[in-house]
Amino acid sequence: MFASPPPPPPQQGAQGGAQPQDSGPPPPPPGPLPSDEDLKKKGYDDEDIRILKEVGNYRFGSASVSLNNDNINVPAHPETKFDEQKFLSLLRGSISLTRDEKWRIVQAIPKLSQFQIDELQKILEEEKRKFSELSPKHLLQLMKLEQKHSEDWKDLQSINVQQGARSQEQQKADEIRKQLGL
Repeated sequence: MFASPPPPPPQQGAQGGAQPQDSGPPPPPPGPLPSDEDLKKKGYDDEDIRILKEVGNYRFGSASVSLNNDNINVPAHPETKFDEQKFLSLLRGSISLTRDEKWRIVQAIPKLSQFQIDELQKILEEEKRKFSELSPKHLLQLMKLEQKHSEDWKDLQSINVQQGARSQEQQKADEIRKQLGL
Protein backbone atom coordinates (compact mmCIF):
# COMPACT_ATOMS: atom_id res chain seq x y z
CA MET A 1 0.00 0.00 0.00
CA PHE A 2 2.80 2.44 0.88
CA ALA A 3 5.75 2.95 -1.42
CA SER A 4 9.16 2.39 0.07
CA PRO A 5 11.03 5.57 0.99
CA PRO A 6 13.58 6.88 -1.48
CA PRO A 7 17.21 5.95 -0.84
CA PRO A 8 19.28 8.48 1.11
CA PRO A 9 21.25 10.97 -0.97
CA PRO A 10 24.84 9.94 -1.70
CA GLN A 11 27.53 11.25 0.64
CA GLN A 12 29.21 14.16 -1.10
CA GLY A 13 31.89 15.10 1.42
CA ALA A 14 34.38 17.62 0.08
CA GLN A 15 33.61 16.70 -3.52
CA GLY A 16 30.59 17.93 -5.44
CA GLY A 17 30.75 21.44 -4.01
CA ALA A 18 29.44 20.53 -0.54
CA GLN A 19 31.27 21.68 2.55
CA PRO A 20 33.34 18.95 4.17
CA GLN A 21 32.11 17.55 7.48
CA ASP A 22 33.53 19.52 10.41
CA SER A 23 35.75 17.08 12.24
CA GLY A 24 37.80 19.48 14.35
CA PRO A 25 38.07 19.12 18.12
CA PRO A 26 35.64 20.95 20.41
CA PRO A 27 36.81 24.30 21.82
CA PRO A 28 39.19 24.20 24.78
CA PRO A 29 37.78 25.39 28.12
CA PRO A 30 37.55 29.17 28.64
CA GLY A 31 40.59 30.92 30.00
CA PRO A 32 44.03 31.76 28.67
CA LEU A 33 44.70 30.01 25.37
CA PRO A 34 47.78 27.86 24.91
CA SER A 35 50.24 28.96 22.24
CA ASP A 36 49.25 28.62 18.57
CA GLU A 37 51.77 25.81 18.26
CA ASP A 38 50.23 23.90 21.18
CA LEU A 39 46.74 24.43 19.76
CA LYS A 40 47.86 23.08 16.37
CA LYS A 41 49.29 20.00 18.09
CA LYS A 42 45.83 19.44 19.59
CA GLY A 43 44.22 19.49 16.14
CA TYR A 44 43.11 23.12 15.77
CA ASP A 45 43.75 24.79 12.42
CA ASP A 46 44.48 28.48 11.71
CA GLU A 47 40.78 29.36 11.37
CA ASP A 48 39.98 27.69 14.73
CA ILE A 49 42.78 29.63 16.41
CA ARG A 50 41.70 32.94 14.86
CA ILE A 51 38.10 32.46 16.01
CA LEU A 52 39.14 31.32 19.50
CA LYS A 53 41.11 34.56 19.88
CA GLU A 54 38.18 36.59 18.54
CA VAL A 55 35.51 35.12 20.85
CA GLY A 56 37.71 35.16 23.96
CA ASN A 57 36.10 33.22 26.81
CA TYR A 58 32.80 32.62 24.99
CA ARG A 59 31.79 28.97 24.77
CA PHE A 60 28.38 27.68 23.77
CA GLY A 61 26.00 28.15 26.67
CA SER A 62 27.86 31.00 28.33
CA ALA A 63 25.49 33.72 27.05
CA SER A 64 22.36 32.11 28.51
CA VAL A 65 24.08 31.35 31.84
CA SER A 66 23.98 35.05 32.72
CA LEU A 67 20.17 35.01 32.43
CA ASN A 68 17.69 33.73 35.00
CA ASN A 69 14.25 32.16 34.99
CA ASP A 70 12.56 34.96 36.97
CA ASN A 71 9.08 35.91 35.82
CA ILE A 72 8.64 32.70 33.85
CA ASN A 73 5.79 31.02 35.70
CA VAL A 74 5.42 27.30 35.20
CA PRO A 75 1.73 26.36 35.41
CA ALA A 76 0.76 23.71 37.99
CA HIS A 77 1.46 20.20 36.74
CA PRO A 78 0.15 17.69 39.32
CA GLU A 79 0.67 14.72 36.98
CA THR A 80 4.42 15.26 36.47
CA LYS A 81 7.51 15.68 38.62
CA PHE A 82 10.68 17.39 37.39
CA ASP A 83 13.14 20.10 38.34
CA GLU A 84 11.37 23.18 36.96
CA GLN A 85 14.43 25.44 37.19
CA LYS A 86 16.65 22.94 35.35
CA PHE A 87 13.96 22.47 32.70
CA LEU A 88 13.58 26.24 32.24
CA SER A 89 17.36 26.67 32.06
CA LEU A 90 17.60 24.07 29.30
CA LEU A 91 14.69 25.68 27.47
CA ARG A 92 16.27 29.12 27.92
CA GLY A 93 19.54 27.86 26.41
CA SER A 94 17.96 26.28 23.33
CA ILE A 95 18.86 28.01 20.07
CA SER A 96 16.70 25.73 17.94
CA LEU A 97 13.37 26.84 19.45
CA THR A 98 11.83 30.23 18.80
CA ARG A 99 10.62 32.52 21.56
CA ASP A 100 7.00 31.60 20.78
CA GLU A 101 7.75 27.86 20.78
CA LYS A 102 9.40 28.19 24.19
CA TRP A 103 6.35 30.06 25.48
CA ARG A 104 3.98 27.41 24.10
CA ILE A 105 6.04 24.64 25.72
CA VAL A 106 5.86 26.34 29.12
CA GLN A 107 2.09 26.83 28.76
CA ALA A 108 1.62 23.20 27.65
CA ILE A 109 3.45 21.71 30.68
CA PRO A 110 0.21 20.76 32.53
CA LYS A 111 -0.96 18.78 29.47
CA LEU A 112 2.32 16.90 28.98
CA SER A 113 2.88 13.39 30.32
CA GLN A 114 5.89 12.49 32.44
CA PHE A 115 7.34 10.66 29.43
CA GLN A 116 6.97 13.77 27.24
CA ILE A 117 8.63 15.99 29.86
CA ASP A 118 11.49 13.51 30.27
CA GLU A 119 11.97 13.19 26.50
CA LEU A 120 11.88 16.95 25.97
CA GLN A 121 14.47 17.39 28.70
CA LYS A 122 16.70 14.73 27.06
CA ILE A 123 16.38 16.48 23.69
CA LEU A 124 17.31 19.86 25.19
CA GLU A 125 20.30 18.32 27.00
CA GLU A 126 21.41 16.62 23.77
CA GLU A 127 21.12 19.92 21.86
CA LYS A 128 23.28 21.65 24.45
CA ARG A 129 25.88 18.86 24.35
CA LYS A 130 26.06 18.70 20.55
CA PHE A 131 26.43 22.45 20.07
CA SER A 132 29.18 22.60 22.71
CA GLU A 133 31.10 19.87 20.89
CA LEU A 134 31.23 21.74 17.56
CA SER A 135 34.66 22.95 16.52
CA PRO A 136 35.67 26.58 17.20
CA LYS A 137 34.81 27.42 13.56
CA HIS A 138 31.17 27.68 14.68
CA LEU A 139 31.67 29.82 17.79
CA LEU A 140 30.99 33.21 16.16
CA GLN A 141 27.72 32.02 14.65
CA LEU A 142 26.73 30.26 17.89
CA MET A 143 27.52 33.39 19.89
CA LYS A 144 25.27 35.53 17.66
CA LEU A 145 22.46 32.98 17.82
CA GLU A 146 22.76 32.66 21.56
CA GLN A 147 22.69 36.44 22.02
CA LYS A 148 19.53 36.67 19.90
CA HIS A 149 17.86 33.88 21.88
CA SER A 150 18.93 35.54 25.14
CA GLU A 151 17.11 38.69 24.05
CA ASP A 152 14.08 36.56 23.18
CA TRP A 153 14.13 35.06 26.71
CA LYS A 154 14.22 38.55 28.21
CA ASP A 155 11.20 39.40 26.02
CA LEU A 156 9.33 36.40 27.44
CA GLN A 157 10.14 37.56 30.95
CA SER A 158 8.84 41.08 30.32
CA ILE A 159 5.73 39.80 28.52
CA ASN A 160 4.97 37.68 31.58
CA VAL A 161 5.43 40.69 33.88
CA GLN A 162 3.09 42.78 31.68
CA GLN A 163 0.46 40.04 31.68
CA GLY A 164 0.69 39.79 35.48
CA ALA A 165 0.23 43.56 35.82
CA ARG A 166 -2.78 43.51 33.46
CA SER A 167 -4.31 40.66 35.44
CA GLN A 168 -3.88 42.59 38.71
CA GLU A 169 -5.42 45.71 37.17
CA GLN A 170 -8.36 43.66 35.93
CA GLN A 171 -8.87 42.15 39.41
CA LYS A 172 -8.80 45.62 41.00
CA ALA A 173 -11.28 46.92 38.43
CA ASP A 174 -13.57 43.94 39.10
CA GLU A 175 -13.40 44.60 42.87
CA ILE A 176 -14.27 48.28 42.38
CA ARG A 177 -17.22 47.34 40.13
CA LYS A 178 -18.40 44.85 42.75
CA GLN A 179 -18.16 47.50 45.50
CA LEU A 180 -20.11 49.95 43.34
CA GLY A 181 -22.71 47.29 42.62
CA LEU A 182 -22.05 47.27 38.88
